[in-house]
Amino acid sequence: MDVVLFGTSGMVGQGALRECLQDPAVRRVIAVGRTELEEQRPKLVQIVHADLFDLSSLESRLRGLDACFFCLGVSSAGMTEPQYKHLTYDLTLKVASTLVRLNPGMTFIYVSGAGTDSTERGRSMWARVKGATENALLRMPFKAAFMFRPGLILPLDGIKSKTRSYRIFYELLGPLLRLVHRISPNSMTTTEHMGRAMLNLARGSRSESILHGADINAAARRREQI
Repeated sequence: MDVVLFGTSGMVGQGALRECLQDPAVRRVIAVGRTELEEQRPKLVQIVHADLFDLSSLESRLRGLDACFFCLGVSSAGMTEPQYKHLTYDLTLKVASTLVRLNPGMTFIYVSGAGTDSTERGRSMWARVKGATENALLRMPFKAAFMFRPGLILPLDGIKSKTRSYRIFYELLGPLLRLVHRISPNSMTTTEHMGRAMLNLARGSRSESILHGADINAAARRREQI
């Protein structure tokens, strides 16, 4: 399986990359981003590209792919709706439209968030934009598309958020969160489960199109093959 991954510098993207590199069924993982990763592995192909709105120069390198794990996202804090929509809806759909044209048999997995508004009419700006993004992706002619709506995500394996406030949160509450996770596994998901669920769905594991935390955990435990 050949995978392209967007958002590898974030916590979810780091988890997805780790699982891809550890999975023997993944032949190649292409990490597309604005900065180079420190990770160097034989099956990791890094593409440093400044303008993710224009992938035309990369098209020859983005063919023949089985799955895209789109973990790229920004906070809506301090943004107007047009600004947030440009960096969320417009960017995601621009990437997705290029990939589906080059790889019509691809599975596309989009990391959204708990509380996303599928009606696109709610009071929360970010939730409306995320809902519109999900709906547009589900209308595209991918082989399959899945929307991940995790709530709390527990980082494992030394993975840390690049957002300072989140790092402080996990540093202070990490031991408590791990205890809660052991007692009630479906109260949250983990970076490991996020990555494993993506891989299992890309292999052909069956699921509803929209997955919340418990659904992600269930998908992570499946070992169905195409």
